[in-house]
Amino acid sequence: MRPTSEEVRARWLDDLAADLPGARVLDLFAGSGALGLEALSRGAARVDFVEWGGGALHALKSNVTRLQVRERCRIFKKDAVAFAGDLAPGAYDLVLADPPYTSRLAARLVEMWLERPFARILSVEHPVELEFPPGGWGWDMEQTGVTIYRLPPPGVIPAAPPG
Repeated sequence: MRPTSEEVRARWLDDLAADLPGARVLDLFAGSGALGLEALSRGAARVDFVEWGGGALHALKSNVTRLQVRERCRIFKKDAVAFAGDLAPGAYDLVLADPPYTSRLAARLVEMWLERPFARILSVEHPVELEFPPGGWGWDMEQTGVTIYRLPPPGVIPAAPPG
């Protein structure tokens, strides 16, 4: 398991700053909860955390308790991909996902979201060499990439892709 660096986390959430106030956030592969807890500190209304690993789950629960934000959080001990697969379209405003780098889970989440968007915004951390379908935008910092997909605002028809 590789935690998100402070620099990546800061830039990632800076890019999403306008979307955080009042947002319903889902932190998939939550680990210690740093991403979701940062989203709360930046104005998210609620954060649901999904984590399977015992050690990470213990750290997550401890951090939520220590920061006294239990009333604004829910913690699910579940497989993150299965959890996302069970979501209704639009279940969340924003999803933050940091799946294990050695897996193809980041690509799988993007495919699932493109088939049935379970949030207005899907944001995924991944190795820089991983390629995603068109429609997202992002950036790289050393060996880490972040890609963000957004649904168009209601009433806006997205432009057709070039070609």
